Amino acid sequence: MKLGLGLYRHMLTPVNFQFARQSGATHIVAHLVDYFNTGPRIPTATHYGWGASDNRGKLWTLEELHDLKSAVNAAGLELAAIENFDPSHWYDILLDGPRKHEQLEDIKTMIRRMGQVGIPVMGYNFSVAGVWGHVQGPFARGGAESVSFLGPDGPDETPIPTGMVWNMIYDADRLEEGTIGTVTHEQLWSRLTEFLQEVVPVAEESGVRLAAHPDDPPMPTIRGTARLVYQPDYYQKLLDIQPSHANSLEFCIGSLAEMTEGDIYEAIDQYSKQDAVAYVHFRNVKGKVPHYHEVFVDEGDVDMIRAMRILRNNGYEGVIIPDHTPQMTCGAPWHAGMAYALGYMKAILTMLERE
Repeated sequence: MKLGLGLYRHMLTPVNFQFARQSGATHIVAHLVDYFNTGPRIPTATHYGWGASDNRGKLWTLEELHDLKSAVNAAGLELAAIENFDPSHWYDILLDGPRKHEQLEDIKTMIRRMGQVGIPVMGYNFSVAGVWGHVQGPFARGGAESVSFLGPDGPDETPIPTGMVWNMIYDADRLEEGTIGTVTHEQLWSRLTEFLQEVVPVAEESGVRLAAHPDDPPMPTIRGTARLVYQPDYYQKLLDIQPSHANSLEFCIGSLAEMTEGDIYEAIDQYSKQDAVAYVHFRNVKGKVPHYHEVFVDEGDVDMIRAMRILRNNGYEGVIIPDHTPQMTCGAPWHAGMAYALGYMKAILTMLERE
């Protein structure tokens, strides 16, 4: 197994690449979407989400992807994956809107470009509401800042405004037009099926694996819209739609542990045995929906050593990253939290290598 670090677009810098190397990581997972990017036309009310991302028609270019990979390689690291499509690249795929077919072709174009550059994995979350409802607070050991989902005790589930998807605004001019309405499970699975049938063959030809993230939080519905993988067995349903090495999983241990059905260790075993795991989010939690806390990697409900041992025993050789972790009380809260997680993960890997 290989140790990696996930970085958002604004964090893809030589300094953070150096931090990754110093922490023992060998691989980078790059998010080419920046959150909390609001402009003067974006209302600040919480139901308008993380901010704006209006990159309609501005696809990732070959030059951009090549430059990113070159910068990562120059730091002595490998680029393992890109994580998350920009919401403004595929909103009508998620919403079954009028530009769906155009955007499917855009996605195929970017996948082909990834293949040309040699970026092996594209992680995605097929969700209308996206990651929503988390609250921040001193929920981890020693009062470290982390996030929780509190269900009915958390934020009110307001309808999703028109012009918004995946908790981000792609068209601020449409926010006052109303809401997107409800989305049923049947509708969302139908949209995913079309997406996989269209895009997986292109990914296969390009040497790129599409990797699906489970729902976070794993609730059956959020803000009037259905969720897809909110129980472990739905991962199998997703794989069976378009069987292919290119149809794989962005396997988030934390999200799976938050689910109300199944056993986390059985889920790790089931999917890693199929060679369905493209890369792993290595995160621990306390509790399950509708009430859980994200905590340090060594203090949650999941025995993370047991989890990694199952992956090793089933021949998993891919990348594992701490997708998020509590922030520590110091001058560099994010870096300290990530260094702690990476050090713990590195120790497990070293122990398993010697067994």
